[in-house]
Amino acid sequence: MKKVYRISIFILQFAIFGLAAAFVVSVISPPLAERVRHVFAPAVAPGTQSAPGMETTGDRASVAQSAPDHASALSVLESERPADAITVSYASAVARAAPAVVNIYANKVVSTRQLLVPSNPVLQRMFPGIAIGPPMKQRQQSLGSGVIVSADGYVVTNNHVIQGAEEIQVVLYDGRITRARVIGTDAETDLAVLKIDAENLPSIAIADKAPLNVGDVVLAIGNPFGLGRTVTMGIVSALGRQLNLSTYEDFIQTDAAINQGNSGGALVNAYGELVGVNSDIYSPSGGNIGIGFAIPVGTAKAVLDQIVAHGRVIRGWLGAEYADVASLQNPSAMHGVAIVGVYDKGPAALAGLRSGDILLSLDGEAIVNQLELRNREASLAPGTKVEISGQHDAVPFKLDAILQERPQRQVGG
Repeated sequence: MKKVYRISIFILQFAIFGLAAAFVVSVISPPLAERVRHVFAPAVAPGTQSAPGMETTGDRASVAQSAPDHASALSVLESERPADAITVSYASAVARAAPAVVNIYANKVVSTRQLLVPSNPVLQRMFPGIAIGPPMKQRQQSLGSGVIVSADGYVVTNNHVIQGAEEIQVVLYDGRITRARVIGTDAETDLAVLKIDAENLPSIAIADKAPLNVGDVVLAIGNPFGLGRTVTMGIVSALGRQLNLSTYEDFIQTDAAINQGNSGGALVNAYGELVGVNSDIYSPSGGNIGIGFAIPVGTAKAVLDQIVAHGRVIRGWLGAEYADVASLQNPSAMHGVAIVGVYDKGPAALAGLRSGDILLSLDGEAIVNQLELRNREASLAPGTKVEISGQHDAVPFKLDAILQERPQRQVGG
């Protein structure tokens, strides 16, 4: 029994001595300790894969550190990166576009009156509130964004951002604050053009060469919640969306985060070129849920050019309200629109068009849907004669109409 005890004590002493020696060697000479560890490491059978957490060198394997130093790991990645590797970043696009995006603060004074609300629930339903006292003036400020589209200070934004404003302040990229005046607005597309008195301003590049496609990467730049210039990323989720918010709609849908204050800001592609003006979101709660909408840059540019030239947008107008034939469940018509209303003394009425007519072509080109027809007539100058063909009660007809200028849409302030 004593012999077994002495042998156990010897083995324990030898193990302690060996561990102490290994510790001393690892402190004094880490390379020597690494070589020793490789010599006594178990071999990996040829053709087999090392287990997770194993680093393989030749036909040997060593256990990787369970918690590697992050700086060392990054330096290893840098050393292994090919010389021609491309960093996935949109910093250059942001650097190109962001200086042209401004923050807009629209100030207006509204009149409010104190309401006397009855304490009795029954009376509350009958009299929700009785205004008492004289009207009180209250200052309100709305937040938004804008895009500088020319070096001499023209800015495009949303009409609802500056609607009813008595004073508009613009904060530039370099922190300067300046006042802006309204050159013109277009409620039909919810766009407005402002002018700031400054020169050599950074203006945004406009993407008017290549078409936008679903799946393209886009960046939204704006001033959400007044936090300051913010960039979010997403893709083009859909094109040609209609929300029935304005007359001429052809929205770009994106999942790039758009929130309150982003309205009027820039939607740019991966090259920093303007593809749209951020306008609306769909959200039951009022916050971003990944469904945002922007006005296409083609629409914004057309409105800008007309407002700068004329102070307003001049559009041709046929004087009728339409519905797509598909929505009327008319299987006999493959395309075209149905007239559901005619304005008195308008071009349609003067030409003899009636409710129920199906319009099939305009100047010999097929009419696809009501959005396409509105855009086509709007692109023509008032006074233009157009040839319209269609059907009424399955009887074909063809007639001429002379377009008038579309009446300006009135929106309350």
